[in-house]
Amino acid sequence: MWPLFPGLALALALPPFPFGPLAPLALIPLLRGGFRAGFLAGLGVWTLHLAWLPQSFGALFGPWGVVPFIPLILLKALSFGLLFALTPTPLARVGGWVVLEWLSGQGELAFPWGFLGYALLEAPGRVLAAWGGVHLLSLLVLLFAWALAQPRLRLLALSLWALLWLFPLPKAPADRVALLVQGKINPLEKALGARAEEVYLRLLREGLKAHPEAQVVVFPETALSALPPELSQALGGRPLVSGLNLFGPNRLILYAKGRILATYDKVKLVPFGERFPFREVLGGVYGFFFRAFGFGELLDRTPGERVLPLGPFGGMICYESAFPEVARRLALEGARVLVLATNDAWFGPSLGGLQHFALGRMRAVETGRWLLRAGNDGVTASIDPYGRVVARLPAHTEGYLAAPFAFRAGQTPYLLLGDLPTLGVALTLWLSGLRLRVRLPGWRNR
Repeated sequence: MWPLFPGLALALALPPFPFGPLAPLALIPLLRGGFRAGFLAGLGVWTLHLAWLPQSFGALFGPWGVVPFIPLILLKALSFGLLFALTPTPLARVGGWVVLEWLSGQGELAFPWGFLGYALLEAPGRVLAAWGGVHLLSLLVLLFAWALAQPRLRLLALSLWALLWLFPLPKAPADRVALLVQGKINPLEKALGARAEEVYLRLLREGLKAHPEAQVVVFPETALSALPPELSQALGGRPLVSGLNLFGPNRLILYAKGRILATYDKVKLVPFGERFPFREVLGGVYGFFFRAFGFGELLDRTPGERVLPLGPFGGMICYESAFPEVARRLALEGARVLVLATNDAWFGPSLGGLQHFALGRMRAVETGRWLLRAGNDGVTASIDPYGRVVARLPAHTEGYLAAPFAFRAGQTPYLLLGDLPTLGVALTLWLSGLRLRVRLPGWRNR
């Protein structure tokens, strides 16, 4: 059972826990061992890291809300077991781990959560994500763990690891102000048809009275079900980026002077939340849980066709901030500031909302853009291009935030090259280990 404990320690090195500096130490014992060790380590990591799932879903839906957590944890633990079984050397495991992280963000069941690179989120060294994204940071964390296990490299590795946490970051000047509005609307009531227009109009008027310098307004995901006639006058000529609660697509709009100037429909839909994979096979299972949760028969949302900005605003909707390629595509298409509209009230009192917040901060670093984050229940904040939180509202309260930001252009190396260089290194390390296993079939990973 010993691998369970370094797995738990590794989960504590990821946001929102404050033990990121200890991530390589937790990884050292996990660079060896076979399928059983990987499976137990995976149970430790994912049971703690995703503990918000049963906590939030249980609070919202009762005991049945906890049940989907079990197969998810077992599948994630199984993926670790397979990784450990297929990597016969520690250095090969370094590469295979990064490849596994990348694969977890692909396909029908994409769930890009819990990457090791987020252990560096509170370190100034996170700026290296501008060169290779969060997967480069994951590779570095793993390489530091490997180097710490080598007596000849230990002192150098410790010195460089400390440097990532200590060097100063430059300032990021802001010359504009956005008004971010946090409505604190119950998500279940919204799902069952409750309207929120009066709340957002009231907060809009109060916010602009307190902060007339605001040049743009941002509402959260699905904030409005319709555009109130008073909205244009209340905005006073300012543009609004807002979620629109429609029956089919999950939509963001850019609205100004009484008309919609641009729309964006969410492309990356939440599996088992906004779309239901393999429905033709699992239809009966879905129907059971829909009835248990009191939803009746839920239909899949309609995905958007492609990622496009709303003028200079790179709009992302909730779950999309977990995908580096979404923010990257928005910046490449001309977005000069990232805007995340989300409804993290589904997380309830759990730590899931803070984990989601951490993912978006890394998107700002990767793209070299400011990020304006408007959450229905929090976190509502402004993040600069180096990942620093510049302004923030308390969670679980109604309110508005005068959020400083600036339009930014230019391209980071990550925007130009994406994940390809990091994946190339990771695949080389992993495949070299597989080749060694073929050459030495009697060798066992202990």
